[in-house]
Amino acid sequence: MAQAKKIKKGDQVIVITGRDKGAKGEVISVDAVNKRVLVQGINMVTKHEKPSQVTPGGKAKKEISIHISNVALADPKGGKATRVGFKVLKDGKKVRVARKSGETIG
Repeated sequence: MAQAKKIKKGDQVIVITGRDKGAKGEVISVDAVNKRVLVQGINMVTKHEKPSQVTPGGKAKKEISIHISNVALADPKGGKATRVGFKVLKDGKKVRVARKSGETIG
């Protein structure tokens, strides 16, 4: 589960392999147990939904999760894919840092 700590909800990620390779998006949710992430606009599929009182039903496009190993964090400085490291600040707070640029990830 170490990899799930490196990517969190709200992070900008780049897909590094698969059908959507090179696409960027924001992480909507992280499933740490199954090591999967849901990224906005990535891995879109057509779902056939049954009509209900709220929705009319029919075909709907939605995202499905992608394995966490298939995405990389986007560097806050350059926007390219980067690995994630950890650094302990002088006040004792542990923060994530982009390995490529050394920027702190907020």
